[in-house]
Amino acid sequence: MGRTGAGSGEIPLILTTTYGNAIRANIFNVEVWKPALAAAGVIPMRKKGERWMASRKDGFHVLRHTYASVILEAGESVVTLARWLGHSSPTITLDYYAHFMPEAGSKGRSAIDALLGASSEAAAAA
Repeated sequence: MGRTGAGSGEIPLILTTTYGNAIRANIFNVEVWKPALAAAGVIPMRKKGERWMASRKDGFHVLRHTYASVILEAGESVVTLARWLGHSSPTITLDYYAHFMPEAGSKGRSAIDALLGASSEAAAAA
């Protein structure tokens, strides 16, 4: 009950069919996700015989982006997140999620501030 990732061994699935197989994203989106969004008032209800309104911002994939942003805001490394998301390179992760890193650069600025502060104090003491 799971899929195998390149070199990572068995990866258990979070959502499965009643037979333990992977759920197709498009089936989950149409049968579960979109009806849940409509019931919550996020998107309009589908009219009988019509397809759900297409929208990237409301798609099931938004959960992946939410997960990634929460992980980055918690301070996890981009390298680790890239591995968890199955990206072939952290560069891909940065391209998509760098804007979710509000603290980016703060450690570097703090280090320089501390260095310059220490240098100023040493110069003043001399």
